Amino acid sequence: MTQTVRAAVLRAFGSPLEIEEIELSDPGPGELLVEIEAAGVCHSDLHYLRGDLRCPLPVVPGHEGAGRVLQLGPGATGDIAVGDRVALLWRPNCGRCAQCISGRPIMCEFGPVQARSGGLLDGTTRMSSGGGPVHHLLGVSCFAERVVVPERSVVFVPKDIPAEVAAIAGCAVITGVGAVRNVIGSCIGDPVVVMGAGGVGLAALMGARLAGASPIIAVDIDRSKLALAERLGATHTVDARDGDAVEQVLSLVAGGVRWVIEAIGRPETLTSAVAMLAPGGTVVAVGLGRAGQSFEVPINELVQRQKRIVGSLYGSSIPQLDLPRIFDLYRSGALPLGELIGESYPLDRINDSFDALQGDAVGRSIVYPGR
Repeated sequence: MTQTVRAAVLRAFGSPLEIEEIELSDPGPGELLVEIEAAGVCHSDLHYLRGDLRCPLPVVPGHEGAGRVLQLGPGATGDIAVGDRVALLWRPNCGRCAQCISGRPIMCEFGPVQARSGGLLDGTTRMSSGGGPVHHLLGVSCFAERVVVPERSVVFVPKDIPAEVAAIAGCAVITGVGAVRNVIGSCIGDPVVVMGAGGVGLAALMGARLAGASPIIAVDIDRSKLALAERLGATHTVDARDGDAVEQVLSLVAGGVRWVIEAIGRPETLTSAVAMLAPGGTVVAVGLGRAGQSFEVPINELVQRQKRIVGSLYGSSIPQLDLPRIFDLYRSGALPLGELIGESYPLDRINDSFDALQGDAVGRSIVYPGR
């Protein structure tokens, strides 16, 4: 059977999203029907809207969401029940492939299958319009009233966690906090620079504060975002419009810093991140760029000063372990994730949310598809 749902559909790269009524099929084996309560507006979605990153069209974007389970498909494991609240994951893990068995479930072989096919784990879509397929984005597509997702693409959300907090926890927060927890690890007393004070960067900053880093330096070109960074734990801020960001950082920490988390994904900021490092320091790159982009690194500086550059997808996390910990930290007040929430938008104004994302929006904007 099918039902009609309202969704934001991208039909051509570079064009606005269109609010349409599309057909959604019942969940198949191992799948769930989820009513979306809240969806975060992420720069990665913007990359797809612009065509910087490619996916099959037409597509319903949105990969950072949370909702309530309405229906179970055949063969459900029973771990999730009708009525449960869940956070959606754009990187499911099968638990069987070499990456999963090796403890790297974010690199599961099924992740690229969903990205390339525009379908779910079996490569097919549950959405259609006018007799033609409408594709899923990363197996989530939460800019819609209801979605069908694999059971492996959700994590249970306790009743006392607000929907918008659960939504951003499933992408921005786990990416930023995870970069500290799972890549940097212990950094008590170490200087850390966070480049980019958007949702991911601010989450990384909060993670660095929890890990005991000092000083914590936030770099951005927006004073309002830097002000929020200060409230969330940055000991120093650098406005890159006031002069060379590298020189400003080195004036604060002579000789450079041990860690830089780059949450922007631009060649010039990655090059700057490397220049900020002390000998033996590491850049942790978490921001995505346009497909095929690269950046320059001075070879001798890399070798002679033993600098490192590592990538971290999705916070290099195990979501089934890390998200419950994040919810506990939020509940205790150690992670004030409510401070990350920005403006809210109904589905009909979703294009306004992306305009704001490219402008002066502070914090993570939230779309409420049911409004």
